Amino acid sequence: MTEENPQGPPEPDGSGDQPFHFRDKRKVNNSGDQSRPTEPGAPDEAAGEPAPEVEPAPEVEPAPGVEPVETPAQSAASGDPLEGLDFEPSGDAAEAAAVLKAQAEAADHLDALQRERASFTNYRNRALRDQDAARDRGVQDVLVALMPVLDDIERAKQHGELSGPMAAIAEKVDQSLQKFGVERFGKVGEEFDPTLHEALMHSTSADATAATVNLVVEPGYKIGDKVVRAARVGVVGPE
Repeated sequence: MTEENPQGPPEPDGSGDQPFHFRDKRKVNNSGDQSRPTEPGAPDEAAGEPAPEVEPAPEVEPAPGVEPVETPAQSAASGDPLEGLDFEPSGDAAEAAAVLKAQAEAADHLDALQRERASFTNYRNRALRDQDAARDRGVQDVLVALMPVLDDIERAKQHGELSGPMAAIAEKVDQSLQKFGVERFGKVGEEFDPTLHEALMHSTSADATAATVNLVVEPGYKIGDKVVRAARVGVVGPE
C-alpha cells in the first residue's frame, strides 16, 4: 500500500528559487484602447505590417428552378423599402390608408361630376340658343310668305279702300304679327337711314335741311334687331 504524502503535490524544479510572474501580452494602441493579443501568423498593425489579402467568397449560383430570395436590404436598394416586408399595414395605418384612398376616389368622382355638369350647362345653353334661332327663322319664313298680302293691305289703307270687316281683319293680322316680334317701319317724315330704308326716288327742296322720307312705296319689316326687308321709300334732301 502506497504511503500518502501529507505535504501535497511536489513543486516544480526551481519554484522555490524564483517567484511566479504573470505577463500580459495584450498591446495598447495610441488611442489607449486595449487590443487583442497577437495571434501567431497575424499581421502586427503596430509594426506596420500590411494585412494579408483575403479573396472574396465565390458567388454561389442558385439551383435550377429555384428563384433567388431578395433580402430587405436589396429591396430598399431597388427603390421600394416595403417590398421586402412580409406583412401588411394594420390597425391605424390600414385605416389611414383606406381614408386616403377614399378621399382620392371622392376627388376623382367630384371632378368628373363637375365636368359633366359644365358640359350639360353648355349643352342646355346651346340648345336654348338653337331653339330661339329656329323660332326666329320660322317667323321670318312666315313673314316673307305674307309680305305680298300685307303690302296689299297697306295700299288699301292708304287709298281709303279698307273699311268694315276687312279693316277689322287687317287689324287682327297686325296684332298677331306683333306677338311674334314683327315690327313694321317706314313712315313719311322719318329721317332717311340707309340701314333701314331703300331709296327708290330722290328729289331736292330748298326747305329741306336733311334727307327725309316723303313717300312710302312699301313698308319695311324687322324681327327684333334683324331687318327682314328695308322700307322702299322716296327721299327729299337739301339742294
